Amino acid sequence: MAVAVHHIEIWVPDLSRAMNDWGWVLHQLGWKDGDGWPGGFSWKSGVDSSYIVVEQSPALSADTHDRLRPGMNHLALNAAGRAEVDAIVADAAGHGWTLMFADRHPYAGGPQHYAAFLHNQDGYELEIVAPG
Repeated sequence: MAVAVHHIEIWVPDLSRAMNDWGWVLHQLGWKDGDGWPGGFSWKSGVDSSYIVVEQSPALSADTHDRLRPGMNHLALNAAGRAEVDAIVADAAGHGWTLMFADRHPYAGGPQHYAAFLHNQDGYELEIVAPG
């Protein structure tokens, strides 16, 4: 079977802020630095050939992201285990991420779904999921 995801490209309003927010959490999950260029940066999966790109494109039609509009609502990535989810949550606020659904964490996705739902200052939601 081929890798399920080749790459994900996220257009962001502020590249340096995105590199801080996304870079920190992706490094925590084992992603490695990839290529960089004046308008973007990428991280490579440590497991397969997939990669994630953040880009501040000059073709942006707005300067804000709204996950409640049509389009992708959030990105969900696997953690190695519950301890990794917990460690990310413990340090998230210092790296531009806020825990969502804190009153139901870590089971906001249901009683069998151990995960953290985070959002950053640009409004992107990221779900970090522990294996079941």
